[in-house]
Amino acid sequence: MDIQVEADRLLKAEKNKQSIEPLTDTFPEITVDEAYNIQLKQIQEKVSKGAAVVGKKIGLTSKAMQDMVQVSEPDYGHLLDNMIHLDGEDLSLDPFSEPKLEFEIAFVLKNDLQGPGVTVLDVIESTNYVAPAFEVIDSRIKDWNIRFEDTVADNGSSARAIIGGNPTAIDDVDLTHLGMVVYRNGKYLDSATGAAVMGNPVKAVAWLANALGKYEISLQNGDIVLSGALTAAIPIEDGDTFTADFAHIGSVSSSFYREGNVK
Repeated sequence: MDIQVEADRLLKAEKNKQSIEPLTDTFPEITVDEAYNIQLKQIQEKVSKGAAVVGKKIGLTSKAMQDMVQVSEPDYGHLLDNMIHLDGEDLSLDPFSEPKLEFEIAFVLKNDLQGPGVTVLDVIESTNYVAPAFEVIDSRIKDWNIRFEDTVADNGSSARAIIGGNPTAIDDVDLTHLGMVVYRNGKYLDSATGAAVMGNPVKAVAWLANALGKYEISLQNGDIVLSGALTAAIPIEDGDTFTADFAHIGSVSSSFYREGNVK
């Protein structure tokens, strides 16, 4: 397997919206390290063309999702500046193949975090604020037929992030018990608490800092970190409007459309 060739195939799949077969089918012996290196090659290519890394996303933080791809730990991907949107924005679905939406708590950092050895206390002390967020995920792997190495290579299946709410000091909220209610087109859809993310989203951020340390990558001052989905990902349809209300930290909302169908 050629790392660069597989990175180029995923970049082409994203650009053309033509999904590819799972890498784990083509290369059954692919390792997690190889998958992360495929991810990094894609990020390096995008940065070379003018994009900037502004943070990270954490995926597979729930046991149900880990069981689905047969792993016992989360994964991560990179967030680029051209992936970030603001609360209330309308987003076109046209750039995506099979988009889904996740509801998360975003951390914005005020200090660097470099693993190994990062603790929950380190994360708390290094967090500027938390805010509600959406993550649009999209798989460049056909039919979302993914295993762990597939989603890792595919930048954690990340596509866009929408940051909302009121920037809130982490000391002012109990993230474990913080409640969230999600509405789709004005109707109740789902609810959860922060405990759905590894018991506390802070633990997920600490995990991320230490996982990145293996590749000599650090979280940076100002980085956005999406800490993991509180509920199952929801397929997005043309005309959908989603709102997620989070206790104490506000809400995030966005509408999605196909070109020519703006509401």
